[in-house]
Amino acid sequence: MKKLLIASTSTVYGSGYLEYLQPALTSFFKGVTIVLFIPYARPGGISYEVYTKKVKEAFASIDIEVQGIHEFINPKRAVQEAQAIFTGGGNTFELVHQLYANDLLVDLKEVIENGTPYLGTSAGSNICGVSMMNTNDMPVVYPPSFVTLGLIPFNINAHYLDPIQGSTQGGETRETRIQEFHFYNETPVVGLREGSWLEVMGSKIILKGNLTARLFQKGTHPIEIESGSMV
Repeated sequence: MKKLLIASTSTVYGSGYLEYLQPALTSFFKGVTIVLFIPYARPGGISYEVYTKKVKEAFASIDIEVQGIHEFINPKRAVQEAQAIFTGGGNTFELVHQLYANDLLVDLKEVIENGTPYLGTSAGSNICGVSMMNTNDMPVVYPPSFVTLGLIPFNINAHYLDPIQGSTQGGETRETRIQEFHFYNETPVVGLREGSWLEVMGSKIILKGNLTARLFQKGTHPIEIESGSMV
């Protein structure tokens, strides 16, 4: 049975890295002693070592060890044998590029579908969808394909932002960009606001956190999804 936490972000304003998720993580990773961390998205171009150190410090608070996938000679085997997996945020294009370069996408999908617990934040959440085409990131590299894990039947738009009422700033809203996507594509999109996450248990997907999410489907008005509701 699939078991995922798909979070919009790793850090909310005023709290530490993964701090807001800690109660959920304690329950989600019950019985897990080591988490395999995939740092390929590396925000701001930081090194895998620096990124992994940050994650190790966060997971130490719930008594779980972290190993970076870059520390293994055989990353495919590391995925296949992992107790649990966390893919962090950063640049989705770079993350997907590296997953294809290391031939990990099929293995990652297979182990998660067979029950390996998976946590994704930001870019690590974007790859759970049908494709990465609703990322907000700059295309710093060109992956072989935009197709991702397809663990959920829609795409994720992490860090979803609502228009600021009364703002004089022009330009496109996030909603407009998703509408542009739907001009060419049929895949539904869920806009996850900061501090929200999806809990996936088998075929059941439930919105968690204190905020609503927005479901966009081609040709219809967006629907607000209440926290605690099925998606």
